[in-house]
Amino acid sequence: MIELASLFSREPAPLLGVDVSMSSVKVVELSRNRAGQMVLERCALEPLERGWITDGNIEKFDEVADAVRRVVRKAGSKTKNAAFALPASSVITKKIILPGGLSEAELEIQVESEANQYIPFSLDEVSLDFCVMGPSAASAGDVEVLIAASRKEKVQDRQGLAEAAGLKPVVVDIEPYASRSAAARLVERLPGGGKDSLVALFEVGAVATSMQVICNGEALYERDQAFGGAQLSQMIARHYGFALDEAELKKRTSDLPEDYQNAVLGPFVSSMAQEISRALQFFFTSTPHNRVDHVFLAGGTAGVAGLTEEVTRQTTFATQVVNPFDGMEMGSAVRASKLTREAPTYLTATGLALRRFYQ
Repeated sequence: MIELASLFSREPAPLLGVDVSMSSVKVVELSRNRAGQMVLERCALEPLERGWITDGNIEKFDEVADAVRRVVRKAGSKTKNAAFALPASSVITKKIILPGGLSEAELEIQVESEANQYIPFSLDEVSLDFCVMGPSAASAGDVEVLIAASRKEKVQDRQGLAEAAGLKPVVVDIEPYASRSAAARLVERLPGGGKDSLVALFEVGAVATSMQVICNGEALYERDQAFGGAQLSQMIARHYGFALDEAELKKRTSDLPEDYQNAVLGPFVSSMAQEISRALQFFFTSTPHNRVDHVFLAGGTAGVAGLTEEVTRQTTFATQVVNPFDGMEMGSAVRASKLTREAPTYLTATGLALRRFYQ
């Protein structure tokens, strides 16, 4: 049975990070050179059609499985071990405090007992796992343990996708944990190594934008906004009278009329920045904080022209589009010129691929 969440597998072999989102499948494979520097060996992206995946549920399994096969073939990877992820909405997580010094078997018994309090399903219906995060800051001698659980069918869907593509699923992680892992490398490249910095990470998906505020590797706050790149496609379709699929294709290929920048993209960028500003205000009113040090933008829509400048203008906080491959050596199979535009899309897939080194 595939187990859930972070740090659960100790598979040292090469690993393929496979991110299956609502709009596309992305794969990333990493290695290290002799100097210890990360190397991007391969990456590839395959679009998915609308309706194939809805709210994290795979509605068209065969079509998505075919897309996974195509993207692995496109990447040219021979690696079979793969890390997949579930959306946060499909996973229940809870941090608990347990006595230190327990054996693995004793921890399992304690975790199952505690899990019954937090999981609204029979334990027979879920895949359950846990990891010890470290000593408890609140009680000496105790340890903090993260429990993660998901309905078995959710895990089995990812397992089935992997097997249909000829892959062996060795890790099932959680999407925000994977993206946070990839973002941690970028935070370390900030002044002072990013220590004690508050970083607001926004991942702009097709229909929703997820927000995490991260400090020293921990998520202080998380929120989803019902706003994403699909709204730009809808605006294009309405303004020019295109069918929605045609508008999506023209957006991807930049095959749009001359007035697109002012008539459609400008208003979308302003609305997107407003949503980000509003999400930050929710964070400030819900916590003791009244500012962040950096805003990171990721996802397929993060790189649209003018968005970083507009977010900076509306929020007053320094904003940048993240490149999860920043500081990595490019492998011979990577087309670096194409990555300039697509890199922000690979954040979660990169976090999954990094599990090769952090298990």
